[in-house]
Amino acid sequence: MRDARAETIAEQAAHWIVQLSADDEHTRASARAGFAAWKAQDPLHAKAAAGMESLLGQVHAVRGPSGGDVRPARAALAAIAPKRRRHLAAGVAAAMLVMAVAAGLAASDRPAYLLADLRSPTGQWRTHTLADGSHLTLGSDTAVNLRFTNGERHLQLVRGEILVDVAKDARRPFIVDSRHAALRALGTRFTVRQQDDSTILSMIESKVAVQLPQHATTVVAAGQRARITGAGVGPLETFDAASLQDAWRAHQLVVDDRPLPEVLDELARHRPGQLRYDRAQLAPIRVAAVLPLDDTDQALQLLIDNFPQLRVRMLTRYLVMVDAPPQKK
Repeated sequence: MRDARAETIAEQAAHWIVQLSADDEHTRASARAGFAAWKAQDPLHAKAAAGMESLLGQVHAVRGPSGGDVRPARAALAAIAPKRRRHLAAGVAAAMLVMAVAAGLAASDRPAYLLADLRSPTGQWRTHTLADGSHLTLGSDTAVNLRFTNGERHLQLVRGEILVDVAKDARRPFIVDSRHAALRALGTRFTVRQQDDSTILSMIESKVAVQLPQHATTVVAAGQRARITGAGVGPLETFDAASLQDAWRAHQLVVDDRPLPEVLDELARHRPGQLRYDRAQLAPIRVAAVLPLDDTDQALQLLIDNFPQLRVRMLTRYLVMVDAPPQKK
C-alpha cells in the first residue's frame, strides 16, 4: 500500500511541475497556488516536490529573459505524470529520469540548442529546403543557425549531425561553421558531425575545403572522411559514400569493427533519457553490424543476439544500463 501511495505522490508532483513550467503565465500563476496547497496537505507531498522543484529551477534558467523554448523538458515530465507505476523500482527510476533531464538542461550547449534557428528532437530526422534552394537534413538531437547574406551563406552547426545538399551559387559560397573549422563547399553533398573534441566531415559528392586559423587549407574529396580538431585535420580516410547515403536514407548505423562503446555512443544520441555503460569494460568488444537508429530497442536486442555476454537492463524507457557481467563457471 505504501508503495502505491509513494508512486501516486510522485506522479502528482510531476503533474504539478508540468503545469508550473507552462508557456502561459496565467496557467503558471494558477498552478503556483494549487501546488502550494498540495504540498501543505502532507509531509510526503512536500518531500516529493523538493526534488522536482530543483528541475523547475533549471527549466526557468533555460527559459531566461529571452523566453527560450522549454517544451522538450516539459514533455519529458509530462510522460511521467499520467502513467501509473506498478513497482516501486519504476518510481525510483522515474525520479532518476527527472535528475537526468535536469543534468541535460544544465549542459553547456543546451540553451544554444533551444534557441537555434533549426533543430530536431532526439530520435527524429528533419529535412528543410533553405532559402537558396539547398537541402538540409538534421539528424537526431541536432541544431543549426543560419546566416545568409548577399556575399556568403553560413550555416553554424551547434550540435549533432547534418546532411547537406548545396545549391549552386557562384556569387555566394556555402560555408558550414563547426566548433573546430570552417568548411567551404566546393560542390554538393556531404555530412558533418559535431563532437565535443572534433568535427567529422564525410564527403559524398564533390569537394569541401577545410579552413582552420594558422593552418593550410585541406581539400576533402568524395569518398574521403576527415577528423578535424583544433590541432588541424587528421589523416584522410576512405569510406563507401553510397553506403553512407543509404544509411541516412534508411536511418541506419553501419559499423565495421568499431568498439562497442562507440556504437553505444551513437545509439545514445538517438534515444531519450540515459543509456549507461562502463566504457573500459565493454571496449574489448568489437562490432560489425547494421543497426536501426529509429528503433534503438531493436538495435540493443540485435547486439544482445550477437554478443550473449552482454546484459541490457531497461529500468524504464528512459534509463537503460548495458554491461558484461562475469560469466559463471
